[in-house]
Amino acid sequence: MPVRALVMGILNVTPDSFSDGGLHDRPSAAIAHGRRLIAEGADVVDVGGESSRPGASAVDEDTELERVL
Repeated sequence: MPVRALVMGILNVTPDSFSDGGLHDRPSAAIAHGRRLIAEGADVVDVGGESSRPGASAVDEDTELERVL
């Protein structure tokens, strides 16, 4: 049986994302982008709620959960 690689779409929902400048930090924008990723072939969507950019401040668990759920 052939193995197929999966495509992962990345959805950053942080206001200080280094990759998109916080473009998807509003729920409506995040949902629209997630749907677009799926429509374009993403099998999995990784939703990031804490910035990993150099110098970014850590956020508490409640803040991260509020962003991603």
